[in-house]
Amino acid sequence: MLADLEALVKLESPTEDLQACRDVIALANDIAARVLGKSAEIREVNGRPVFWWGSSTPDVIVLAHLDTVWPKGSFQPLWQVDGTAARGPGVFDMKAGFIQALYAMKGITGNAALIATTDEETGSATSKEFIKEISAKAKAVLVLEATLNGKVKTGRKGTAMYQVKIHGKASHAGLEPEKGINATTEIAHAVLAIAAMENPEHGTTVVPTTLRAGNTTNTVPDLAVLDIDIRSYSMADLQRVDAAIKALKPVNAATRYEVTGGFNRPPLETSATMALYERAEKVAQSLGMPPLGHVSVGGASDGNFAAAAGAQVLDGLGAVGDGAHAAHEWVDISTLEDRSKLLHALIKDLLND
Repeated sequence: MLADLEALVKLESPTEDLQACRDVIALANDIAARVLGKSAEIREVNGRPVFWWGSSTPDVIVLAHLDTVWPKGSFQPLWQVDGTAARGPGVFDMKAGFIQALYAMKGITGNAALIATTDEETGSATSKEFIKEISAKAKAVLVLEATLNGKVKTGRKGTAMYQVKIHGKASHAGLEPEKGINATTEIAHAVLAIAAMENPEHGTTVVPTTLRAGNTTNTVPDLAVLDIDIRSYSMADLQRVDAAIKALKPVNAATRYEVTGGFNRPPLETSATMALYERAEKVAQSLGMPPLGHVSVGGASDGNFAAAAGAQVLDGLGAVGDGAHAAHEWVDISTLEDRSKLLHALIKDLLND
């Protein structure tokens, strides 16, 4: 498992590099052929490669992704093992999870499939409808995103992304500022109004992020652009914020607002996860493992799409470690085998229904 994980990590696969994603899917297929004795099917979904090993009509879907956030050469060293910690780009999110899943498929018969996409890190724009379609027909979707300190994930926030452009009018800042319409001062009002839309009671965060305005220091800015990141455990609250952002009114009536964006992923709510979580705990107990534990987190995954399609979902079944998207990303390699055995037993348990 460790050698296969090393090979996958060393083959860097940032989402934006389509050829690198094709290469990592091909490598995953080589590993599958050797470990499982049968090659995967490499599908093309909206111009991107998808790894599919197992039943063509799965009741149990084991869902992963093989793209990473790291541009080539940005994570150094590329691979390092120090004691039980392995480090490298995407090792935690989520190439170790994929390796655990692949080995878990050994000896599995019946309607189960391991499926891995290549655009999860940028929002699954090309694969989300595909994920919804296959999940709607499955009775369980097991997502190999990383654990949180060993705990599986039974809740995830839904996400929405927006961009607000404010159009003003340029003029000379020194000679005749009164003839301009200042987009920067207008967007300052918008930032405060947007930030006030948060709702801690529902875990709803509304965060103005990147902001760009103006062209030169001696010109009244005619354009300001604001990006906004929104997350919530409540779909109703996401809808509330959506309506509020789209209803923003300018303080200076001479400015013009342009709002784009919308929902990215719906929330993964506990109503879609707790039955599978309780089942996983029983399987872990039967294997002599300590309780898994569960947690709700702010980040979203493809499990959100699977739940939106009506599937029962359990997320965070992947790697034990830390540092997703961070320079200290690492995996506890001493847990790879046990976590793979847990997944294998859970798949068999679900197929035996």
